[in-house]
Amino acid sequence: MFDRGIEIKTPGQIESMRAAGLVVGQTLELLRGSAVAGVTTGDLDGIARDHIRSCGATSNFLGYHGFRGVICTSVNDEVVHGIPGKRVLRDGDVISIDCGAIIDGWHGDAATSVAIGQVPDDVTELMRVTEQALWRGIAAAALGGRVSDISHAVETTVDAAGDYGIVEGYTGHGIGSAMHQPPNVANYGRPGRGPKLVKGLVLAVEPMVSLGTAQTRTLSDDWTVVTTDGSRAAHYEHTFTLTDTGTWVLTALDGGESMLAELGVPYGGPSGA
Repeated sequence: MFDRGIEIKTPGQIESMRAAGLVVGQTLELLRGSAVAGVTTGDLDGIARDHIRSCGATSNFLGYHGFRGVICTSVNDEVVHGIPGKRVLRDGDVISIDCGAIIDGWHGDAATSVAIGQVPDDVTELMRVTEQALWRGIAAAALGGRVSDISHAVETTVDAAGDYGIVEGYTGHGIGSAMHQPPNVANYGRPGRGPKLVKGLVLAVEPMVSLGTAQTRTLSDDWTVVTTDGSRAAHYEHTFTLTDTGTWVLTALDGGESMLAELGVPYGGPSGA
């Protein structure tokens, strides 16, 4: 069902999205353990490809506007949309891995950043702040609220942590029977604006934060987005929905239950998720 262009899902459809989300979450967990010095980004793509297929799912990245991988692999100053290939990961790198999957026509989408060996302290802190901003954004969502409540929480979390660049021009999004749907979920803005948060709305929240500028450019491959000053970036993402009982993070293996508890937010998924 669509409400003013925004897709509202039934409980059964959200269950299918949870199934897709679990494939995504499991794939990212596998890749976190596989991303080590000496491995290529293409190796990681192969691991993801095999796992998604073994789960009976398909990739929503592969072939998307001609994209060649099942994951995006963005290293160091690459913010998003890095194409997996021959690049060898080295000690001190940070890689952001974005992954999606489809089950029964319903999509899941999530991302994580991984340190390769020992990284500088400021990079470790960048990753911590970006992930915290993701969860603070999700925690700010409540039935009857507005989409920009999420945006404002992301922005204030990053701003309070230090002098970071919140990447401009790229946002989170609605998700469901397509990977990218309205509404956009910006990573900055005033609260209380945008579409209302209602049951059946599913959103992907994805802060992208750099150690320097908020400005980016796209490389000649027409995909890879990098910071204009060469500063390192981090990217985290989860897909979530709101139920009568609280928040359910469809791409987190535990449904987000543990992190939501830390933030004092009611968990809205099934028990034992």
